[in-house]
Amino acid sequence: MANIDEIRAGIGQANQRATESLGALRHVRQSVEEAGAVFSQNIFGTAQNDADEARAAFAAAAEKVDEIEQSVRIAMASADDVGSRL
Repeated sequence: MANIDEIRAGIGQANQRATESLGALRHVRQSVEEAGAVFSQNIFGTAQNDADEARAAFAAAAEKVDEIEQSVRIAMASADDVGSRL
């Protein structure tokens, strides 16, 4: 069985990976926002009825990335709490 220092080190490694994922999520959100902006610029002035649905879908995707980022932050805080109680 691992000792307390090893467990804390493992928690630190988990949170490091989670921190890296936050950077990737920021990149994903930026890319989704850019895709939505490019779509909006290119569809402007056309009579496509479902264009608003596509714009809303891009916005919803960006919001979901925000939700995932928040979940990761909560998981990291919980992991820190576990480590601090050891």
